[in-house]
Amino acid sequence: MKLINFYNQAVRFGRAVDPRRDKRGITSFSDSAILFGKLNTEVNKIMVGIDIEVAELLLADRIRQKEGLDLVVAHHPEGKAYAGLHEVMSLQVDLLRQAGLAYKTAFRLIEERMLEVERRVLPQNHTRPVDAARLLNMPFINLHTPADNHVYRFLYRLFKQKHTAPRLVGDVVKILKTIPEYQVAEKFNTGPRIILGNSKRPVGKILFEMTGGTEGSKDVFVKLYKAGVRTLVSMHLSEEHLKKVKDANLNVVIAGHISSDTLGLNLLLDNIEKSAKQQFQVVACSGFTRFRRG
Repeated sequence: MKLINFYNQAVRFGRAVDPRRDKRGITSFSDSAILFGKLNTEVNKIMVGIDIEVAELLLADRIRQKEGLDLVVAHHPEGKAYAGLHEVMSLQVDLLRQAGLAYKTAFRLIEERMLEVERRVLPQNHTRPVDAARLLNMPFINLHTPADNHVYRFLYRLFKQKHTAPRLVGDVVKILKTIPEYQVAEKFNTGPRIILGNSKRPVGKILFEMTGGTEGSKDVFVKLYKAGVRTLVSMHLSEEHLKKVKDANLNVVIAGHISSDTLGLNLLLDNIEKSAKQQFQVVACSGFTRFRRG
C-alpha cells in the first residue's frame, strides 16, 4: 500500500466512525497529517508509537538500517497537525448536544476553550520531530482524531449492549478491564480507575470523553449534570477540570490515556489492514502495543 493510500484510508475510516451526526462536511482532520515523506512510498513495515519525537525517529532510523522500515506512525500531533489541534475541538459541540445541552451553550463553551488551546499551542516549537524526519529522510505521519473516533465508537457501542451495560460505577471499571489494551495498562499500574464517586453509585447517563482533540471546557460539568449526565468516562482529567467536576457531583472513571490511544490506533489499523488485504509488519514503541481483532 502506498503512503498516500494508507493515510487516506485512515481519514476515511476516521470519518466513518465520527460521532457527529452530520458527516457531510468532514473531509479531513486538522490534527492528523502526512508530516514528511513521498506520497508514493510503498508501505509494508511501520513503526507505531503514541508519541514520536526525535529520539524515536533516531531509533526508527537505526531499525531501518538493520532490518528495514518504511514509515513511522505517531498518534499525538506534531508539526502542522499540532498547530491545528484546536480546530478539531468543534467535534465536541455535537457530543455536548447529544448529551442534552443547547447548541448555543455548547458552541460558546467549546469556542472559548478552542481559543484557549490555540493560544497555548501557538508558541510551541511544532516542527522539531518533523525536521528530524526530514533530515533522516524518514516518512512520518500522525493519526489523532481518526484513532480517537474509533475508541469512542468502540466504547459507546460496548456500553450500550444489553449484556454489558453497566448499572453501577464499579461495573464501568470491570468492563474496561476486559479489554486487552486496558489489561496491559493494569500491569503498569495505569489501569482504569474511579477518581470521583464510588463503585456502588448508580452509573446513570454516561458521557464518553474520548475524542475531540483535548479536554473541553471546564465550565460545562454543572450543565451536564442538569442535562442528566451522571458519569464521565475519560482518557484523562486535569486538576483544574477535576475541581469543577467535584462541584457538579459527577462520577468520573479514568479509562487511561495511553491505553485508550492504543485501543483507538489498533482499531484503526485493523480497518486499514482489512481494506489493504494485508497485515503490516508493526514495530511497537512509545507506549503502543499491537492487538489485532478478528
